[in-house]
Order: sequence, then C-alpha cells, then structure tokens
Amino acid sequence: MSDTITWGMMLRKLPTIAKAIPRVVKGMKVANVKDPTQPCGLGWTFEQATLRNPDGLALLQDAVALTYTQVNQWANRIAHHLISQGIGKGDVVAVFIENRPELLVTILAVAKVGGISALLNTSQTRDALTHSLVLVAPAAIIVGEELVPAFSAVRQRVSIPAQRTWFVADRDTYSYPGISPDSFINLMMASADAPDHNPASSQQVFCDDTCFYIYTSGTTGLPKAGVFKHGRWMRSSASFGMIALDMQPQDVVYCTLPLYHATGLCVCWGSAISGASGFAIRRKFSASQFWSDVRKYHATTLGYVGELCRYLVDQPASADDNRHGVTKMIGNGLRPGAWREFKTRFGVSHICELYAASDGNIGFSNILNFDNTIGFSLMSWELVAYDHDSGAPLRNAKGLMSKVAKGGQGLLLAKIDDKAPLDGYTDPQKTEKVVLHDVFAKGDRYFNTGDLLRNIGFGHAQFVDRLGDTYRWKGENVSTTEVENVLLKHPNICEAVAYGVEIRNTNGRAGMAAITPAESLATLDFSELLSFARQQMPAYAVPLFLRVKVKMETTGTFKYQKTRLKDEAFDPDKTGDDPIYAWLPGTQTYVQVTGQVLADIHGGKYRY
Repeated sequence: MSDTITWGMMLRKLPTIAKAIPRVVKGMKVANVKDPTQPCGLGWTFEQATLRNPDGLALLQDAVALTYTQVNQWANRIAHHLISQGIGKGDVVAVFIENRPELLVTILAVAKVGGISALLNTSQTRDALTHSLVLVAPAAIIVGEELVPAFSAVRQRVSIPAQRTWFVADRDTYSYPGISPDSFINLMMASADAPDHNPASSQQVFCDDTCFYIYTSGTTGLPKAGVFKHGRWMRSSASFGMIALDMQPQDVVYCTLPLYHATGLCVCWGSAISGASGFAIRRKFSASQFWSDVRKYHATTLGYVGELCRYLVDQPASADDNRHGVTKMIGNGLRPGAWREFKTRFGVSHICELYAASDGNIGFSNILNFDNTIGFSLMSWELVAYDHDSGAPLRNAKGLMSKVAKGGQGLLLAKIDDKAPLDGYTDPQKTEKVVLHDVFAKGDRYFNTGDLLRNIGFGHAQFVDRLGDTYRWKGENVSTTEVENVLLKHPNICEAVAYGVEIRNTNGRAGMAAITPAESLATLDFSELLSFARQQMPAYAVPLFLRVKVKMETTGTFKYQKTRLKDEAFDPDKTGDDPIYAWLPGTQTYVQVTGQVLADIHGGKYRY
C-alpha cells in the first residue's frame, strides 16, 4: 500500500493549511499550559464552556437534553456533597456506570473537587474488577444501578467505606433519583439540596494534577492504571476539538464509544467541551439505529473506531445514507479498504483519523484531510528499526537507535520533554519499562509506544500494527496474558498461548489461543469450554479460534513461538496435526475448522 504524500498533494492543500493556521496557533496556546499555578483541566474547561454557551445543549441521550448550565449546576451539587463527605484533592473515586449522562456528570463533579476518577471498564467482573479496584485504593465508589450485581460480587474483597459507596439509579435520574439498594448511599438524593455554584476547589486544579486513571491492557496480564493529568486534558481537548475539528457551539458530537476509554471520553467529549458544543451519547452502539440517532440529535460530528465504521458499511444501502448534517468524524482504526467507501456513501467530507494512547505522550490527527493517514503530530517523534520477533528497538554499534527511511515502517518513539511529558502509570516501575534512554544522544528520553507506523512524508504517518502482547478487537485492547490466565484456570487445560489473528474484511485482530489439554483432546467439552470462557472474561476477549497442541514449542529461552502461531493462524493446511476449532457467530460451541469452514469464514458467510 502506497499513500505517500507528494509536493503536489501539499500544494493542493494550501487553502486548507492557510485556514487552519490561526486555530492551530490558538489551539497550541490553549493546549500548552506552562504556569503551574494557572487553573486548568476538565472542570475549568467545562466552566469556561458554560460561560460561553450557557443555554446551549451540552448532553443528549434519548429524551434527556441538558444545557451547559444544567449540567454544570448538577455536577456542582454532587461536587459540594463529595466535599462535605470528606472527598478532597487527590482522592481516588472509582466510577462504575455505563454510557449515560450520569457517568459524565459524576466524572465532572470529581474533577471539580480535584479528585481522581478511576474509570472502571463496565465489562469487567470478578478477578479483573477486583484487581482494578485494589490497584488504585479508592476512597469511594459510585456505582450505576445496572452494575450493582457486578460490584456486589466483589465488594467484600475491596476496602471502601459503606458511607462512601454511592449508588446512581438507572431511570430518569435527573428528575427521579431512585431508591438505592441496601448499604448503598443514593448520590442524587444525598446531593439534591447541595449548592449549585462552582466550588472553589475547581480553581485549585492545575496542569500537573491527575484527572483520571484510565485502565489499559498490558503485557503482564491484568489491567494497568494509566495516569491522565489535567494538563493532558488541555492538550487533548484543544488539539482535537480546536485544532483538528474546529468545534463550535452549533456543533453536536455523536459518540457511541465506551466512555471509560480515552477516545470516547477525552477525544470526543473533550472536543465537544472545547467548542462548547453538544455531546450526544448512546448506551451501546447500534448499527441499525446509528443514522436515525444522528438525525435526531442534529449531529455534525461523529466519534468512531474502525470496527464501528465497518458495521455501518455492512448495513443495507439506503436512500437516507447521506441525509444528515455530519461533515466531520474523529477516531481511529479505519482501514484503507473502508475509508473511501465510507466517505462517499455517507457523504462525510472530513475523516479526522487520529493516533493516541491513553498511557502515552503523543497524538497524531489528520487535520489536513488526506486519505488513509493518521495525520501529523505537533510533538517530536521518530520511527526506529526493531527486532521482528521481540518487538524491541535495535541499537547500532554506538549503542544508539537507527531511524528508518521515509516510506519505511518502524517502531514509533515519542520524545519526552516539557512539551510532551509522560504521565505514565500508577506503578512507577511499569512507567520506567516504557521509557527508553540514550536513544539518539546521551541523556535523551523517549516513550516506546509499542506500535508500528509508516512514514509517508511531510510529517504524516500511517498506522501499521500493534506490537507486543496485546491485540485490538471490537475497539478494545486485549491482553494475551490475561486471556491465558483465564484459560489456565480450566481444569482440563495445562498450557495456553493467546494471540491475535486477522480475519478478512474485519478490523483489528481476533483472539486465538493454542491450548494443550491436561490429559487428551477427548477430555475437552467445547460447549462447556466456551461457556467457561464467556463467564470468565468480557465478550470481546473470548478467543474465536482454538488450536489444540499435544506439546507447546518454545524458544531456547523458554518463550512461546507466538510469531509462528500468528503466521499459521487458523488455517488447518498450515497447522499440521493440530486441529483448529472456531466459535462461529450465533453458535454456542467451538466446531472444527475444515477446508469448507475456512472458505466460508474467508468468504464472509459469517459476520464477525
């Protein structure tokens, strides 16, 4: 694939570049808060947006349509109540609510207090949920009614005082606060009579204060908590909302992405707040309802991941496909094969593909609206040569790293400096593992993204692949180690190696696991094994393919040969005597992959 940007292409973009320069300059000024005593961050930017557009719509979902003033006052009441209960600056408040206005208002309230929202993945249960809570030692938790069973199942395993275990009803919460279950405090009822003016604490939040903990899958198994500071909120919301999208009060962002992830929360909501724009959300993505929602909310801007776009392209064509007001969209993972089809069929003029990681210090965005690129970054970055088996960067005879040539692909490194600090993780040791020292000169420091990019010229890049022991499926990062740990709990499995494999015409990589039975293949009940996996892990992490191996091959240093397993994938002609099994959509068991089943998968008979 060649999408190299040429001088001719850049010359044609000159009017776009000229138009963008003023907002780029303004956006960089807003993004780069250098004064450590200047109030900033989520609470501050929302209060500024409220002053700018007090009666404009801020949050929309179904029949709920709240103005900036209403949302700000609601968050203020919660913030004042949290303060009255002893929650202060730096305290961690776990937030466990599905996509709905109450989630965002709660996060906003915690930010105004100066607290840190630990944004729990709403798919998590059992051990993963317990780990995520224990990892950040929350002083309090706010649980949505829809997730009370999941939290109650682990409540005895975490130390959160009963008087700080708050509940948020799941019906008409803005007007009807609901009745809380036993041993939960009803947050909306408790805060109903609190003051609704901005708390003084929101003026005491600065760029180096932590705003969120956003969980990310790592190579060591269970989730890591990435630190997201208020200074980074300023950089993110201004970079994407002002510089990339030029958001205005009349704009409305429609977002169906999970709001415990940075793309939905920081890119999409942050962009809306940056423009004092509307933000319309949905509990869960629906391909059939997507465009009717867009029209209902008068959306001008979409938040996306590549898989979402593929589902929309797969829907039957309709005369209404381009009957909407959307002119721009922002997200990541849109593959070249679907890019032009989406743009032309749905009439969206600007696809602002981006690259960012919740645990990193760099962001790219396609400001100039080229096709098939993540755009460029205002931060300093380089692509370097790497070892194809380990994914580690290579050093030359001088002990330094080698940059790849234009057009080549390499491991993305982002320079760590005052303009692009690295917030890292709650665990300093995990942060240090992603920092590279003495990369091109003695004393320099770079963040190792673990991602493979291609330099296509004029500072622009394309995303190629994700290295290491995670893969991305259904818009979620999946930790192979976590999948392996769950499979190893099964009494009939003694070894497990998980990895991602490609299915034609899908985005990301689907889960596959090589397993060795504790006794023999005959002891495996594949219906029971699938049921076990679905109970123990989120749906997106359940392996779609299994490879049964009598003995697992390892390298001389006892590492599993994942590269070979990935290459052979689920093709029975390549896997020798190892039988392959697939969980086909709509079924309740794994079936053996034959030549015909493989052809049906490749031919698109089964929709993943």
